[in-house]
Amino acid sequence: MDVSALHDVPLSVLDLSPVVSGSDAATSLRNSLDLARHAERLGYRRYWVAEHHNMPGIASSATAVLMGHIADATEHIRVGSGGVMLPNHASLIVAEQFGTLEALHPGRIDLGIGRAPGTDPRTAKALRGHAGPTANDFPQQLADLVRYFDHDEERPVNAVVAEGNRPEFWLLGSSGFSAQLAGQLGLPFSFAHHFSSDNTEPALKLYRESFQPSAVLSEPRVLLGASVLCADTDERAQYLARSQQLNFLSLRKGSPIPLPSPEEATEYPYTELDRAFIEKNTASAVVGSPETVRERLEQLVAATGADEVIITTMAHDHADRVRSYELVASLTRPDS
Repeated sequence: MDVSALHDVPLSVLDLSPVVSGSDAATSLRNSLDLARHAERLGYRRYWVAEHHNMPGIASSATAVLMGHIADATEHIRVGSGGVMLPNHASLIVAEQFGTLEALHPGRIDLGIGRAPGTDPRTAKALRGHAGPTANDFPQQLADLVRYFDHDEERPVNAVVAEGNRPEFWLLGSSGFSAQLAGQLGLPFSFAHHFSSDNTEPALKLYRESFQPSAVLSEPRVLLGASVLCADTDERAQYLARSQQLNFLSLRKGSPIPLPSPEEATEYPYTELDRAFIEKNTASAVVGSPETVRERLEQLVAATGADEVIITTMAHDHADRVRSYELVASLTRPDS
């Protein structure tokens, strides 16, 4: 791919509906609706929301509910899950929810599916119940989900609203397992480069080598997740990125927090081990001015052959988050 042609690569939004320090979940959800409207106006292709539970800094746990509101608040941007963590749910329920969304917003709904819990083991158990499915059941559960979108006279239970209302399926992953499964099933694949960058190129290679054409896809299709924060200058972007760095450090220490302000992050008493952890584990984040972000995104697309890039941006101030998406969108214009 021509690394100078970033405008040839569709960009999308992955929103975790961040709950920031000094605010609340209700404000975060209203901000997500506002950002979705901006994303549509700016030309982003998709707006996905992520499923996480029992995390004080994320408000997007009821993914299908939030998707419905976002689809109502917009007109043509695709709206999806990035993703639904399938072991947390019965396949029948997911089929009914997404069949309903597709029926109400035909041709606009994406069903991105993952096999991780999106939470800690105790919360996963509370979600699933004592006899709920596990990640080991994922291939069969996924097969059951897909079948619910077609009527079967021999099946005693059907997801009536899902029949004929099939969304666009995506398999999500951060490892070789999901990559290989997506390839074998002939599904488009979204890889979480933003938190598993060491696995990116091996997983995408495995996906492409494993790919079998299907009724929905004739050749591999990759949507790459990237953490991006763009501001008018490199210095400003690096300052704003301190919020996400401390947030990620707190998560890995087992004490997740609302997204802190840059000022709070600056004043945090980091140890040398903390700083080393942040440097190593946020190296894949694309942070900087428009010129810096353009260069890093072009390099990423060239290295991975991604067909699309889905961007997640965490900033304490909603205006800074909107501004980042505005600046990145401007990079896709041929004359920019």
